[in-house]
Amino acid sequence: MDQAVPVQPQRLPPAAASASLSSPLQALRARWRQWWLQRHPPTDTWTLTQHNIYILPTKGGWAYGLTLLVMLVSSINYQLNLGYVLTFLLAGSGLVSIHLTHGTLRGLTLRLRPAPPVFAGEPAVLEVVMSNPGGARHGVGLRFQTEGKGQRNTWCDVPALGQASAQLSMVPATRGWHALPVVLVETRFPFGLFRAWTQWRPASPVLAYPQPESPVPPLPAAQNAPGPAALLRQGRGSELDGVRAWRRGDGLRQVVWKKAARSGEMVSRETTAEDSRELWLDWSTSRGAGDAEARLSRLAA
Repeated sequence: MDQAVPVQPQRLPPAAASASLSSPLQALRARWRQWWLQRHPPTDTWTLTQHNIYILPTKGGWAYGLTLLVMLVSSINYQLNLGYVLTFLLAGSGLVSIHLTHGTLRGLTLRLRPAPPVFAGEPAVLEVVMSNPGGARHGVGLRFQTEGKGQRNTWCDVPALGQASAQLSMVPATRGWHALPVVLVETRFPFGLFRAWTQWRPASPVLAYPQPESPVPPLPAAQNAPGPAALLRQGRGSELDGVRAWRRGDGLRQVVWKKAARSGEMVSRETTAEDSRELWLDWSTSRGAGDAEARLSRLAA
């Protein structure tokens, strides 16, 4: 008689288990991201209102609320009238701080100035101008919202009925047009119990030129400019068109010595027979640089 062999339940490897758990989370994040992008269209001017400012307690705010709860329970348990007074006084201060923290950002208008082009690998400095239609605003911080944790806020104060500017920097790693990351604007003024923030999507991109090759290679040899041969043979060195500033490589016969002795300025004769030389940076002449990116890097240098 055959004995039944118990079948052990198969266990997913840790990688597969984490993938099965993360897939719903990733789908939820994707849906949240899509909803957020529709709610925040890209623009170079962003006005902060009660519809796009969010506020939550900080760690200190949660500790503050827990302390108030303990004080309230103690006052009820021991019937401490002064405990009631102190608890409700501190609670009222916390409620006022919510209004002050939210009002620090409400009404500000952010405007992004166009960023100048930079080379790949160099920091692009972006200037954000904040306009204030009301009273003075203190402790406003701005930074790019990236995945890394190395970003620090740029703090500034906006005067009453005035403007203030803050500079943010990003480093484009490759050439081309780069979309700006989401700008996070936040404040914890005045007590640090609550954090109000908003997220802004700038519309203007940043242009990054190819990174120049280092060390800089020597320039290619210049060539004679193409022109009619009859014009070059006409009065080779005889017809005088005028004078120009002296350039390195001009012969001694071309220098107008009378003018040089009178004014002290070196000038040369310019004739119709003078062969002009042109220097072209050609894609085909930079084949020794390697691939396409290396050629662009050499041409940029």
